[in-house]
This record gives sequence, structure tokens and C-alpha cells, in this order.
Amino acid sequence: MPSHSSVPSKPLPWRVGLAYGGLGVPLAFVSLPLYVNLPHHYAAVAGVPLAGLGAVLLATRALDAVLDPALGRMADRLLQSGLRTAWLAAVLSSVLMALGFAALWHPPNASQASLLGWLAASLLLCTLAYSAVSILHQAWGTRWGGEPDWRARVTAWREGSTLAGVLLASVLPTWLGFDATSMVLMMALALSLLGLHSLRRSSAIPASTVQLHTKPAKPSPWADASFRRLLSVFMLNGVAAAIPATLLPFFVMDRLQAPDLRPLLLVCYFGAAAAGLPLWVKAVSRWGLAPSWRAGMLASVIAFSITPWLGAGDSWIFTIICLTSGLALGADLALPGALLTGVIHESGQGGSAEGRYLGWWACAAKLNLALAAGLCLPLLAAMGYRSGTTDPAGLQALAWAYGGLPCLFKLMAWACLWRGERLHQSWRLK
Repeated sequence: MPSHSSVPSKPLPWRVGLAYGGLGVPLAFVSLPLYVNLPHHYAAVAGVPLAGLGAVLLATRALDAVLDPALGRMADRLLQSGLRTAWLAAVLSSVLMALGFAALWHPPNASQASLLGWLAASLLLCTLAYSAVSILHQAWGTRWGGEPDWRARVTAWREGSTLAGVLLASVLPTWLGFDATSMVLMMALALSLLGLHSLRRSSAIPASTVQLHTKPAKPSPWADASFRRLLSVFMLNGVAAAIPATLLPFFVMDRLQAPDLRPLLLVCYFGAAAAGLPLWVKAVSRWGLAPSWRAGMLASVIAFSITPWLGAGDSWIFTIICLTSGLALGADLALPGALLTGVIHESGQGGSAEGRYLGWWACAAKLNLALAAGLCLPLLAAMGYRSGTTDPAGLQALAWAYGGLPCLFKLMAWACLWRGERLHQSWRLK
């Protein structure tokens, strides 16, 4: 197993952490509306049928997902060509992403088929550019390697910035509309890319941290058993998060009958996650990476298990659930990426193949979201649920899909992670 003794174990300087992680803010302006607001916008505002909407979301997100490994290989080539080349590629992709995002919220006044075509084209442009930027961004920081607590801090800076963006993205579309949100996205992209540019000559990160124990990249990360096991945990846990993310607007509007509370609920959820990030980073130094992540999974199941029994008038209970499950979300954000960094560097691929691993990692995340939208929405339609319905059977189906399925997938992920710890002792390192 490669040693990381020469990698600094002291906390990442806050200026470097902010300059690196800051790009997560504008990326959240894209990811949250696409996966939370977009399905409801096209179903309730544009009048697109759920079955057709689910099919388009499944197809476009699946295509985006299968291209992520190629984008990962491209990220490796860009980083090997130099940080300036990588940064310029991030700038170009960011411009395309912003244009696609703005187009999504201005569909033409046309037939349902034309609306679905506009959705597919705009969504592909936006998500492919988003994938290129986010994979490159993650690979940049993953190359630093380091001890478990160092890796957790690097990931926490990136995910903490993402949460800050999520908090803004959860309220700005409702308060200001999507035109203003698009303008804020462009300004945030410009500022964060300038911050990332400053890292090219930063003396706070020794050059040796991206050159340790490298060797020619393997043909595929799938040759790495530890990566396969970690990815299976990540996917099961990701499905558990993707289902409620897709169904939240429907659940709040139709089951709780509290549409005006949705921005507040999102702020509570993601605000609690941001507050919990430092706690989970500290937990790593006490329990280790994988045990801390398992604790977060169980906390999430406990908090979310009563959701299927909620109904109209239970908004205050759901607010408490959002706060407690949000605290648990901090583990899902900070710890999987830190485990992945360790897997890459232990395989000897640090400094040469981060993009390959992260491409498949991003592909798995996209497939989770595609399955959540492409399977849950048509399934709910088959069970009698329609957006805006008051039918008790349809609302009960919505409640179980929103609250029951995530708990099941979380418990499956917990079991797989527990088994992975027994096979890979380094996952327990503090």
C-alpha cells in the first residue's frame, strides 16, 4: 500500500480551500433546480404528462451518464497538459452550461412533442457541460491525496461550498425567478473560476502531493476491487437520496398541502447539512471514514422513517425531519469522496487516473438520478397518482415512494459498506 507520509496532514489553509471549493457554489445553481424544480416545472407549469416527462428525463440523463467516463479521461489529459489548459477548458464548459441552463426555463409555446424536444436538447447541453466542469473540478482536488483527515477536509471544502450554493439555489428561483437565478449563476461562475485560477501558482500545496506513487493508468478502474465495492455503496446510497429529491415538490404540494413552505424546507435541510459538515470531519478523526459514514446512514433512516405517515397539517413535523436528515446528509457529502481519494491513491493511480475514476463515479450519480425520475414518476402514474390529485390512494402511493423506498436503499448501502470495511481495513483509518 502506498504511503502518504510525505503528504501534509495539517488542515488545508482556508484561502486555498475556499479558492478550490468555491466552484461548488455555481455548480449547485445548476444541479438543484435541474433535479428538484425542473420535473415539477414541466409537469405543473408547462403541462407535460408525467409518463412522457419521465421518459425524456431518463433518456437524457442516461446518455449524459454514459458519457461521463469519456469526460473523465479527457479531464486526465487536460490536467496532464497543465493547469492552465485545464482551467481554460473549465471556462469554456461553464459558458455552455450557463447557456443551456437559461434555455431550460424558456421553452417555446408549442405542442407537447416540441416541449419535450426543447427539454431534451437544452438539458443535454447543460448537463454535459456541467459534467465536464464538475469532473475536472473533483479531479483537481483528488490529485492532492493525503491522510484521511486531510482528504475529508478537501472534500468538505468542496461540498460545503456546494451546500452554500444549494441554499441560495433553493430560494432564489422562488423569490427572483429563473432569469435572475441565471444571472447570479453567471456571476458566481466568473468569481469561482478566478479563484480556481489562483491555485495554479499556490505555494500552500506542495507539488509532490500530485506526483506521489504514480504509474501508468490501468485500462479501467473496474480492475480495482475496492473501487467496485465502494461504487456499489455509493450507488445504493445515491438512489436513496435521488428518490426524495425528485419527489419533494410533489410531496410538499399534494401530500402536505404546504407549497409555500418548500423554500424554507430546502433551507432547513441543506442548512443543517452545512452545519453538520464540521461534525462529520471531526468524526473521521475519532471513528474513521467508513464507520462515520455508516453512522450518518443510520441517522438518516431514523429521521426519515416516519415520513410515509405524514399528511396535511404535519408540516412542522416534516420540518424537524428535514433538519435531522440534513445533519445526516453531511456524512454523505464529505465522506464518500474522501474514501474514493484513498482508493485511487492506494491503487497507485494518484496523479494519473483521477479523471477515469471520477468519470465512472459521476456516471453512477447520474444513473441514480435518472432511475429516480425515469422509474418513480411512471410508477406513480401507474399507481394512480397525478400532480395536484386529492385521491387518497394516489397520495398514499406518493408517501411510500417518497419516504419508504429511501430507507430501504439506505439500509442496503449500510450493509454493503459494513462488508467493505471488513475487506479493506484502510477504510477504517482515522
